[in-house]
Amino acid sequence: MIGRTLTLTALAAALACLCAGAETAAPSKRFTAERVFDIEYASDPQVSPDGKTIVYMRRSMDRLTDQDVGSLWTIDITSGTHRPLVTGRDSATSPRWSPDGSRLIYMTSSDGKPEIRLLYLDSGRSVSLAQFLGGPSEAVWSPDGKALAFTMFVPGEKPAFATPPAAPEGATWSEPVKVFDDMTFRADGAGYLQDGTTQVFVLPVDGGTPRQVTFGEASLQGPAWLDNDTLLAAGNLAADRDMDPIESEVYEIELGNLTVRALTDRDGPDYSPMVSPDGKRIAYRGYNDKVLSYQQDNLYVMNADGSGSAELAADFFGSFGHTVWAPDGRSLLSLVEDHGVLTLFRVDLKGNVAQVATNIGGTSIGRPYAEGNFSVGGGRRPVAAFTAGFTDRPAEVGSIGLDGGGKKILTALNEDLLPYLEMPRMEEIKVASSHDGREIEAWVYLPPDFKADGTFPMLLEIHGGPYSMYGPFFGSETQRYAAEGYVTVWSNPRGSTGYGEDFALAIDRAYPGNDYDDLMSITDELVARGYVSKNRLFVTGGSGGGILTAWIVTKTDRFTAAASIKPVINWMTMALAADIGQYVRRHWIREDPWSNPEAFLKFSPIRNVDKVVTPTLMMVGEEDYRTPTWEAEQFYTGLKMNGVDTALIRIPGASHGITGRPSRLIALTDNIMGWFAKHDPVKVEAAKADE
Repeated sequence: MIGRTLTLTALAAALACLCAGAETAAPSKRFTAERVFDIEYASDPQVSPDGKTIVYMRRSMDRLTDQDVGSLWTIDITSGTHRPLVTGRDSATSPRWSPDGSRLIYMTSSDGKPEIRLLYLDSGRSVSLAQFLGGPSEAVWSPDGKALAFTMFVPGEKPAFATPPAAPEGATWSEPVKVFDDMTFRADGAGYLQDGTTQVFVLPVDGGTPRQVTFGEASLQGPAWLDNDTLLAAGNLAADRDMDPIESEVYEIELGNLTVRALTDRDGPDYSPMVSPDGKRIAYRGYNDKVLSYQQDNLYVMNADGSGSAELAADFFGSFGHTVWAPDGRSLLSLVEDHGVLTLFRVDLKGNVAQVATNIGGTSIGRPYAEGNFSVGGGRRPVAAFTAGFTDRPAEVGSIGLDGGGKKILTALNEDLLPYLEMPRMEEIKVASSHDGREIEAWVYLPPDFKADGTFPMLLEIHGGPYSMYGPFFGSETQRYAAEGYVTVWSNPRGSTGYGEDFALAIDRAYPGNDYDDLMSITDELVARGYVSKNRLFVTGGSGGGILTAWIVTKTDRFTAAASIKPVINWMTMALAADIGQYVRRHWIREDPWSNPEAFLKFSPIRNVDKVVTPTLMMVGEEDYRTPTWEAEQFYTGLKMNGVDTALIRIPGASHGITGRPSRLIALTDNIMGWFAKHDPVKVEAAKADE
């Protein structure tokens, strides 16, 4: 098996390298595994209230801790002066300006304990505001700059039906039993859940003890200040909240007497309250729940007392994402998925929509998802700061006026590395699906030595979600594949977001389904162009891309090998055991597995595992509770029982975010490429010739 033994020839070569001393080989000019640790990228840019300065998180990969870490840097928008603000071994995240711009808060840790630190810009000195038992998050300044509101987990009473006897002194007894009585008793990234809820707290910025201001058995999140004495937050306080996992309302919390009042009351999610600069209006997002697998977020504005709610831009094509008020309170700025990229739109109070900036993205370092951030600041001439996305480098910091003028790219974080490497060339392609002629958008990385001679291997990389979106952005995984000589293609088949609600809902109760035809049409196009060899086709994908990979090999034998990463294999076990099981049952399948198992098995790859002949690798994180380990294991076992070449890789400590650490990203790509090389007829023949 590959990687198990070292041949005499390889051993001799290794010894020769050791004996060469200083005569070491020059580093590769391709994007190799270790380059992951050399990448830097920007995220979370925050504009100062006067619109003159941006503070942002400068992120990189730490080789010693094997972590993605961040420091805070500032940029003077006019001069471009770029300076470090907060650096060190512990990451600094979530910088937020005080209303007057004289101070910043940010999140970090000290000796492993979470902190909110207050930084004075005039002196550069910072102080920890309080000692926290849990991890505070979502911290926001009060309008007068005297307090913060934030959320934090509050432990609850553990359910128990018996009191165990005390163990004798010196005895070694088993750990006590663990009792659960909630529907969701484990969550991806958190494991088996401690009993408790997320609640809202307030804290004076002069320091002191955090004061809990919400209570109960339901969580509240996304705090916003209506005024200095009133908070807003979103959640679901209904008794049957576990049965309706997307339901939420916007609540008002009076800090004087801690009364809680709902400002919205419809059937469907209402969340992310945003208060206008004059405190008279509240914008929020949500929709009327039609119990579908996907619905787009609409944008609403109501009066501060909850009256007069009205939808803005009801005919807008897209789903409104992160939204903030413009400084003058006359419009809102919203980040929207838009045909493969993120676009910042301005929406006035009459519902008129105008584009401010596009090609926002670049913060998804592994795969080319359209992910990015923005903020707005300034007085009479407000400016937006955003993460600028590129085909050949990760996110940079950009700025632009709200009228769309004066766009600048203010950083060049990888100019010491990427210009000196042989990078792939990207092309955009659009194909008509063989199913119904629907246009499908895709992007291709062509290796540095590419020629359209029909000999190159193709690697089809499928995004997860499935309600998500790839775009023309830099990705470490796709870079690695192209550097290894694969014509690497990724796309947005039906079901992807960013192309309107109808396009996304084309897979409602039909997933995986005709998105298979979309992906095969893309493959056919690359073969027809002479970009790739029809005998060297490979396919991989994670999560939603994992189920589609498994689905593909049950329907065709055209692929030389496949790698299904963290897939759904059996919708029945997914609905009954995943951390989003109730959402899968209620919104995706809309049936009960005990009364209509066929509704779940119809689109489960396990149903057709006996039709697979393609060598198929299965990979999953050992602590994945979104598409749990037994999903991949079911398909692996089925393949083994049917004599199909397969292997199972479990990544220790990894949740559904399987590449959350740099070494795991390297392990994922290296093992996929190793599996494909094992089955690539050209590489197999070349290896035989070298023996």
